[in-house]
Amino acid sequence: MLKKILFATTLVFAQWCFAQTGTISGKMMDGEFNDVLPFANILIKGTTIGSSSDFDGVYALEVEPGTYTVSFSYIGYTSKEITDVVVEAGKATEVNVTLQPASAQLDEVVVTTTVSKNTEASVLNLQKNSVNLMDGLSLEAIKTTGASNIASAIKSVPGVSVQEGKYVIVRGLGDRYTKSILNGMDIPGLDPDKNTVQMDIFPTNILENVIVLKSAAAELPADFTGGVVNVVTKDFPAQKQMSFSASVGYNNNMHFKDNYLSYEGGGTDFLGFDDGTRELPISKQAVIPSPSSSENENLEGITRSFEKTMATERQNSKPDFSLGFSYGNQFDVGDNKLGFIASLDYKNTTTFYEGFENGIYQKNPESDVNELRFDRRQEGDIGSNNILASILTGLSYKTGKSKYRLNFLHIQNGESRAALYDQETQISNSIEVVKDNLEYTQSSVTNLLLSGKHTSEDASFVTEWSLSPTLAKVHDKDIRLSTFIVEPNGFSISPDAGFPQRLWRNLEETNAVGKIDFSKSYEMFGNKSMLKFGGLYSYKQREYDIQNYRIRFFDFTTADLNGDPDLILADENIWSLDNNSGSYFSGNFQPANNYDAEQNTIAAYLSNEFKFSEKFRAILGLRAEQFTTYFTGQNNTGSEIYDNEKTIDELDFFPSANLIYGFKENMNFRVSYSRTTARPSFKELSVVQITDLLTGTLFIGNLDLVPTYVDNFDFRYEVFGDRAQMLAFSSFYKKLKDPIEIVAYSNVAPNQITPRNAPSADIFGLELEARKNFGFISESLSNLSINLNVSVIDSKIEMAKGENQEYETRLAFARDGETIEETRELQGQSPYLVNVGLNYNNRETGFETGAFFNVQGKTLQVIGFGQNADVYTQPFNSLNFNISKAFGEEQRSKVSFKANNILGDDRESLYESFGGITNRYSYRDPGVSFSLGYSLSF
Repeated sequence: MLKKILFATTLVFAQWCFAQTGTISGKMMDGEFNDVLPFANILIKGTTIGSSSDFDGVYALEVEPGTYTVSFSYIGYTSKEITDVVVEAGKATEVNVTLQPASAQLDEVVVTTTVSKNTEASVLNLQKNSVNLMDGLSLEAIKTTGASNIASAIKSVPGVSVQEGKYVIVRGLGDRYTKSILNGMDIPGLDPDKNTVQMDIFPTNILENVIVLKSAAAELPADFTGGVVNVVTKDFPAQKQMSFSASVGYNNNMHFKDNYLSYEGGGTDFLGFDDGTRELPISKQAVIPSPSSSENENLEGITRSFEKTMATERQNSKPDFSLGFSYGNQFDVGDNKLGFIASLDYKNTTTFYEGFENGIYQKNPESDVNELRFDRRQEGDIGSNNILASILTGLSYKTGKSKYRLNFLHIQNGESRAALYDQETQISNSIEVVKDNLEYTQSSVTNLLLSGKHTSEDASFVTEWSLSPTLAKVHDKDIRLSTFIVEPNGFSISPDAGFPQRLWRNLEETNAVGKIDFSKSYEMFGNKSMLKFGGLYSYKQREYDIQNYRIRFFDFTTADLNGDPDLILADENIWSLDNNSGSYFSGNFQPANNYDAEQNTIAAYLSNEFKFSEKFRAILGLRAEQFTTYFTGQNNTGSEIYDNEKTIDELDFFPSANLIYGFKENMNFRVSYSRTTARPSFKELSVVQITDLLTGTLFIGNLDLVPTYVDNFDFRYEVFGDRAQMLAFSSFYKKLKDPIEIVAYSNVAPNQITPRNAPSADIFGLELEARKNFGFISESLSNLSINLNVSVIDSKIEMAKGENQEYETRLAFARDGETIEETRELQGQSPYLVNVGLNYNNRETGFETGAFFNVQGKTLQVIGFGQNADVYTQPFNSLNFNISKAFGEEQRSKVSFKANNILGDDRESLYESFGGITNRYSYRDPGVSFSLGYSLSF
């Protein structure tokens, strides 16, 4: 018994002693190349405690609590001493250091500085040393803005804007020209037709940083033009990290409204997926007989098997809320290390747009009339409840010469929408109708990433490989639309306005990507150089189908329904053999809406990074990509049938050159050239016809599309200061061949749109970025800083000429006195972007506050064609404010408050025509939103 007591006491004492030590850890970086510095020396000055960085540049020292000076050195590099490194018991102090190469003419120099806890400086250091033109966003900067996810914070990066609150756009170029990757690998988002992944799915607490690359290099994918957004997650936490967060949001326009629109869904809607309530009740291949058919005995049973709800329901709307949990730790496994991170996040968001508007307008046939006339216009209310749940886990294992990483990501999204609105049509059919629209979209993305890194004995040769399979699913489940014509004495249903409709759309996409990269450091021109080469294979396969059913009426007077959609499938109104009267379902098979397609990419690259002199360095590279696509499907009439048809087969070469001249250690001038591409999506390169039942817009695919090729030129001058300060001026020019745009399909159908290639386009841009604190006025103001970035962009696209092409149709429908130019703006290209942030951050007291303003200029959204006028997205002036306070001696708990869209601006798109004529294409009032959050870390 005494032995057990002594043993237990010894264990407690040992744990107590261990808890009294702290850790100094971080990463060593090579200032000559934007790479890690392996096997560098780290020493606690005045002691014998020391270590060296591993092949990944990572080091860790365990010391007693206190304040230390840490020395960092490496042969041929300038040594650096970091003073005032404070170590607390049971905590890890992060010190990341970059060593610069020492001049051969000088003796070793020791640079002394104090430790900086601002990890924004580490991202700026990456930016300074990178040969690629890049901007970055550190976790520290994300926290400064008060953002809980990347989408809310990344707007502070120069030339970056966010669409729909989640999709990142670089240099205003639109989704097609921006690419998002996770830890260097492609992953599809919840909308697989977009090139960018929605950024609101990534919680900030598991991120290392976000890097935006604006110039290409051979090792990067070729299908981007504006930029590549690389989301980098943590792998080895410096110490155990565990946190919990919760927030609640309120918007006066949207929450606690008793006229909010919804409808009865399933029991698991709150988890982001349907419980089966909205499943198609019959087989996809089922043939539905008509009432007059001799096989009509099954018709009543088929009709009754469908869910009867067709009408919207007024409810009370709930506020937004979110929950988050994250955990990270590392463990010693013999001489090796095992790291683990995990994050669980749940968001429940309710939106309600009261008085929304949509419209489709055309020019008058008479050329002397400037006013537009509407084909249709809608006004009403729309409610939406969006559930977003995600789990991200990562496991890392590091040995002396290798590191393995396994990441798992699953995102579950369910969005229920209900709209009730009036629609008035004029041109094709002058009627007034009332519509109920019920929709549910269930989406999910499941991604697995397995990667490895291996080094030689001296870390001069590095091999990295990655395998990443992904399954993406998007299911529109039981979309319901009912339309009643407003009559003088009531309501009716007729073919003039369309029969009630039920729709199921299913998309499943499988992605498999594998790549391998090799890098070899060697001497060239008396300086260290880096040779890189490798390859990639990507396979993408998509299946898409639509089941479209209409509700028809046999010997039944629809005026008896009194405009109530729920009476359409009421028991007493369903057709049966006994009454031979009432509503019944009719299948409407559309072969153009069912297809199977594949995309294959095989890539190989070679690049060399070297220095011509002490100040002049470069990276030259060449990437080759073989891109092929296959399509199986048929057009809507069945006259054209495609069976694994090869629609694109291109072998392309993409050269790149990035040059940098360092006037001083903190001052660079950059020049870069690259060739990139933008390829059509699955949906675009098809014969698919997809209807948006809310707006009535019909998307029509185009099998004649070809890839866009872009020549990119970039110039940048940048100066870096201490305390994460910097100033940069940039300019760029892009020449696009065969740019793809979404245009009106024809004059006679203004609600139909299709993708088409234009001949060419030119883009010119200027960017200014400045980060400055007010310490130059007084040291007491050093915690106050301003972040400003402005982009001004001019784009010109050559309109296609010829019979029924854009230029000729614009001439044909020009107004009297109107001059038609041969060029116009590029679709989706913003003419300017402005981001301004004023932030106060006192780390000692844990108090932060800031105001952040963002605006994007008027942007061409829908291209006019013939009678159809152009549509422009109007500037949205976004002003947000946040304030937070951390509590406790170790500041482990934090309360935060945020206010978004303080100016109360509206989101609006307008038709714009000659003579200053404008009409609304769409209008939403997002109101002012407030949120209160609490987080606790352990």
